[in-house]
Amino acid sequence: MTRQMPPLNALRAFESAARNGSLTRAAQELLVTQGAISRHVSQLESWLGVTLCRRMRRGIELTPEGASYATTLRAAFEQIELQTRRIRERPSENTLRIKLPPTFAIRWFVPRLAHFHALNRHIDVQITTSHQNVDFDRDDVDVCIHWGPTPLTGVHCKRLFGEILLPVCSPELFRTRPPLDTPADLAGHTLLCSMHRPDHWPTWLRAAGVTVIDGNNGLKFENSALAYQAAIDKLGVVMAQRAFVEEDLRTGRLVAPLALRVGTENAYHLAYPRSRRSAPVIKAFEQWITQQSAGMEEAVR
Repeated sequence: MTRQMPPLNALRAFESAARNGSLTRAAQELLVTQGAISRHVSQLESWLGVTLCRRMRRGIELTPEGASYATTLRAAFEQIELQTRRIRERPSENTLRIKLPPTFAIRWFVPRLAHFHALNRHIDVQITTSHQNVDFDRDDVDVCIHWGPTPLTGVHCKRLFGEILLPVCSPELFRTRPPLDTPADLAGHTLLCSMHRPDHWPTWLRAAGVTVIDGNNGLKFENSALAYQAAIDKLGVVMAQRAFVEEDLRTGRLVAPLALRVGTENAYHLAYPRSRRSAPVIKAFEQWITQQSAGMEEAVR
């Protein structure tokens, strides 16, 4: 079957004119004359047998058919541009592009990255952070760490470890604030939390049986890493994810004065497209991060 396609130059000219609302601005964008744009648009109208736009004194006015056609063309050109950029910017076989939640990256992944690099010096790791779920069809990402109660769908997803909450603070805090012997003593302290984790304090307080403290009061930060730093700087008590404060607790920079640990339904998962499962860089990364997270998952259970 023969495809019926108008001339590509005519399509580009009309899409640009429709998007810019002007033949002149389209000519400037495509580096041709206004007359050339006008001829291309007329050629396309003749080919289609419909009027796409009306020439006005200042710009053009799209007809209903022209507006609908322009929307379709714009989406098509955006897809062509996206796929072209992906092909041209395709990473080498030794590049691994990872997207992570910010606090996971700062508090857990980056401190361990030197170990991965020592084992895999041939792999060039590129790291970006985001709270948004990855769309592997659109994002320039090979693997991601997904946080939530359920794995991502439609991709290979492997649970790394669950989430355990506990309050922590600087040991220096008690020089100026009352001790924390029971959960109710939190009433005398400033609560610190991430704006992306507003349910953490309420979840822990419910488990502790504390009803007189509002878990939504206190100081809120853009991410948990900032809240942890605020706790280190003696601003208050932060509701922490155990995996992200292990080193601070070990060195005594932070302490956990209250014994209660509360598990949530959330977990961290490694995710990547099933089609990339046999890629050597992904296999190496999955093996490494699975080993690194094994002890934490056992503690959750």
